[in-house]
Amino acid sequence: MLSPFGADKTMTAVLSNQADIGFMGSESSIYTYNEGANDYVVNFAQLTQRAGNFLVSREPIEDFSWEDLKGKSVLGGRKGGMPEMVFEYILKQNGIDPQKDLAIDQSIDFGSTAAAFSGGQGDFTVEFEPGATTLESSGKGYVVASLGKESGYVPYTAFSAKKSYIEKHPDVIQSFTNALQKGMDYVNSHTPEEISKVIQPQFKENDLDTITTIVSRYYEQKTWKEDLIFNQDSFELLQDILEDADELDSRTPYGDLVTTEFAKKAVK
Repeated sequence: MLSPFGADKTMTAVLSNQADIGFMGSESSIYTYNEGANDYVVNFAQLTQRAGNFLVSREPIEDFSWEDLKGKSVLGGRKGGMPEMVFEYILKQNGIDPQKDLAIDQSIDFGSTAAAFSGGQGDFTVEFEPGATTLESSGKGYVVASLGKESGYVPYTAFSAKKSYIEKHPDVIQSFTNALQKGMDYVNSHTPEEISKVIQPQFKENDLDTITTIVSRYYEQKTWKEDLIFNQDSFELLQDILEDADELDSRTPYGDLVTTEFAKKAVK
C-alpha cells in the first residue's frame, strides 16, 4: 500500500502501475483524460460527497455571513487544488470577488496553515480536520462555516483505477467495492461516538473526545455517502467548479470517467 500525499502523486502512482487502485480527488481523472491519456483512470466508487474543510475565524462570529470576509486576509490553499477551488466557488456564489474583495494567502504549505494561523497570520483560515477542531479546543480559532455544506454535494474523493485494470480485474474491483460498502453501512448505522471508538487506534495523536467532535461534525453534514454510486449531477457540479476556477478547457463525458456498475452491485 502506498500513501502518497496529494491527488497528483496518487494519480502518478496509478498511471505508472505502482498502485492498482487510487483514492483521490476526482478532478485528477478529468485532468488526465483531457491531457489525452489512452488508458485513463475511471472512478468506480465515490466515498465522500462534501468538502471536508471549514472556515475558521480568529474571533467568534454570531450569524456569520460571507460578506464578513470582505477586506480580510484568509489563509487558503494552492491554486488549482480542490480546497482553494471550492472556497473560491463559494465566494463567487455569494457575490464575493476572490481577487478584489479579500486577500487570500496561498503561500503556506497545506499542512502548516493551522500553525501559521495560531502564530498570528490571517484573519481567517480554511482548515481540514483535525486542524479546525484543534484550533477551537486551544481557543485560537472558531469554526464559522462549513465549505462542505456551502458548496453542495461535490464528489470530493473517490476510488479509481485505470480503464484497462478494471476491464481485466472486475472481480477485484467488485470485491473491493463490496468491502467499502460494508464500511459505509457501518458508518450509517452507528453513532459518531461508536464510530470514534472503533477508529481511535488509527489516530493515536488525538484523544477520543477530539475524534468524536470531528466525526460528529462530518456526520451531521452528511460527508459520507450512504452508497458508493457516483451520480452524474455531482460530476457536473465538479466540472462547474473547475470551469469557474479556469482549470478546465473542455468538459469531459461522465460515461467515460465514471462507472456505477460495481457500486450498484455492492448495495445490499
